[in-house]
Amino acid sequence: MKAGAMIKPLLLAAFLLSTPAFAQDRTERLLAELADAPGPSGFEEPVRAVMVREMRPLADELNYDGLGSVIARQGGSGPKIMLDAHMDELGGVVRRVTPGGYLSMQMLGGWLDQALPDQRWIIIGRKGPVHAVTGIRDVHVVPAEERTRVFPRDGLYLDVGARTAAEVEALGIGPGDPVVPDSPFTPLAGGRYLGKAWDDRVGCAVVIEALRRLRASGHPNRLYVAATVQEEVGLRGARTAADLIKPDIGIAIEGGIAGDTPGRNPEETQAAIGAGPGIFLYDSSAIPNRKMVALVRDTARAKGIPLQQDSVQGYGDDSAAIQATAGGVPTVNLVVPVRYTHAHNGVMDRADFDRMVELVVGVIQRLDTKQVASLRNFTP
Repeated sequence: MKAGAMIKPLLLAAFLLSTPAFAQDRTERLLAELADAPGPSGFEEPVRAVMVREMRPLADELNYDGLGSVIARQGGSGPKIMLDAHMDELGGVVRRVTPGGYLSMQMLGGWLDQALPDQRWIIIGRKGPVHAVTGIRDVHVVPAEERTRVFPRDGLYLDVGARTAAEVEALGIGPGDPVVPDSPFTPLAGGRYLGKAWDDRVGCAVVIEALRRLRASGHPNRLYVAATVQEEVGLRGARTAADLIKPDIGIAIEGGIAGDTPGRNPEETQAAIGAGPGIFLYDSSAIPNRKMVALVRDTARAKGIPLQQDSVQGYGDDSAAIQATAGGVPTVNLVVPVRYTHAHNGVMDRADFDRMVELVVGVIQRLDTKQVASLRNFTP
């Protein structure tokens, strides 16, 4: 055989050997399914279907708020503990169709303009998903003084390959249809996962696994697991779900912000992936209950779980909405650190996830009537 004829088989073999095995266990399969599910703010139906399927067998009761958040109750007595993760992700919605077959897009959530050009997207239309790309100008024709410029989102259009507005209509898509990043889940080396929407599908998986373990081990309270909607556009589902639950204690589980990549200012965020779950001591939307922070620290210490402590400006989470309901609720925000949040491709570490589940289970098992009364006591 000629040397050239060997190249393709060798390259194929090298690729197959370098590709990690897919979905090795239940947790990885769940993370993959949740990450790949389309669910921008206000369009969470596919994610909700997964959450209901997983939570229903583990709950004593399953309900919904008026916006579409799912609330699973486990336990019939003791303090009311609200464990929260939001289902929605950053995305967009089709605004209009041009005569030439392009589509403009209203962004949903906190996107950076520089994260939007030359990306693949999926539009969820009435006939099914339609693939699209946001265009980018060719470097050969862009003037030198514009090559480092960030182009604003209002100048971007989705290209689905259509030539006319009629061809777009024939594809079954149009104004009001949701748009999500096209970024399939992919295992990386070292137990790390690449995918979209880790903010907050990693939290969704944490609350499911915590519910599963607490069902087996028991706990001294009424646990309400809320999978909420529309967090990315104003913490809306957490507020309406908390209105129904009226919790004594609130715990939000989020995708945190890792600062362990080159060139980052260490004051932006202090977390690193692979170094354990994190706790937010401050963010722009909420200051946690100090006694809750102490309880989380003590639980992590007792279980030998490394706990990262972070303070982030310009961040909001569901704990802010929960703490301002029912006359005031002691809350805390716990995070699984993620690189590259609010973009098409994020990276998380499996060990951080596993430790987070262990930490959440440990905290909830300690939240009995006496402990909750102490957390809610502000007498000088």
